[in-house]
Amino acid sequence: MLDETPKRFDRIVAILIQLQSKKIVKAQELADRFEVSLRTIYRDIRTLEASGVPIYSEAGVGYALMDGYRLPPVMFTREEASSFIAAEKLMQKFTDTILGNHYASAMYKLKAVLRSDDKDWVSSIESSILMQSSEKLFNDKSPNTLATLFESIAEKTQICLSYEALNSDKITERKIEPVGVFHDNNNWYFLGYCHLRKDYRQFRADRIHEIKKTEIPFSLEHNSLETYLDKEKTISTIKIRILVEKKIAHYLTSERKYHGFISEQKIDDKIEMTFMSCDSLEGFSRWYVMFGDYATVLEPESLKTKILDLLERNKQRLL
Repeated sequence: MLDETPKRFDRIVAILIQLQSKKIVKAQELADRFEVSLRTIYRDIRTLEASGVPIYSEAGVGYALMDGYRLPPVMFTREEASSFIAAEKLMQKFTDTILGNHYASAMYKLKAVLRSDDKDWVSSIESSILMQSSEKLFNDKSPNTLATLFESIAEKTQICLSYEALNSDKITERKIEPVGVFHDNNNWYFLGYCHLRKDYRQFRADRIHEIKKTEIPFSLEHNSLETYLDKEKTISTIKIRILVEKKIAHYLTSERKYHGFISEQKIDDKIEMTFMSCDSLEGFSRWYVMFGDYATVLEPESLKTKILDLLERNKQRLL
């Protein structure tokens, strides 16, 4: 039988570090992270307690360190440091200006604790990592969108929002209680309770013209972000099947997921694709027109009507 003592030692140290990272840590959370049983976690916690680490626990809640207990600063391995470099590049490209600046400041502190040879190692790969984005994720008038949202969620205070909704030619002023932030389909969104609409709404970051903090506390108790996003998934959908020539099918791979793609099957020299679309077929029909001379709509008939109507309108504009 292999001696697992070194592996167990590393896990116990990692558990101690995780206990310092948040107020309460659940045993199941630790078991999932290290892929061990709850019994193993209980044993590791007893080992930490026996070594003098002041841990208190509450049944059904989790473990926590006594206030005031801290380990000396820990050293990062070069592999851990390289993961931070990748994260830094992502932060520079895919978050707003202010949040990116905060992360850059944190990175200087992180790099300061590295050993000299590890600093050289990190520097050698830093210039070889490039993140590119063709999408404009934030409005130039609102460079602090994510930072403000994070503060609002943490402090449970409302924000004032100047927002331009899709297919709207005017900007509305709203008071919002943000619930959570998420990234989807190459865009940043946040979900919150809108006092103007008296309901929960999603907002896309690049349509925000201005965002400001207020001192007004939340007026409601909100569930977790996942709760509301799961509700969004219950929106009715329309089944679509199209037959696409094999020679161009692979060109559609990157975009089809945005239109509810669920499966495909090969039929002779063509590919049958099935979608569950949650839009009114307007978006799907416009996408279909891009490659329609290489495809056939199998169902529904309403999609054929929508496409013909779109083509007729285009024809009238060209006459």
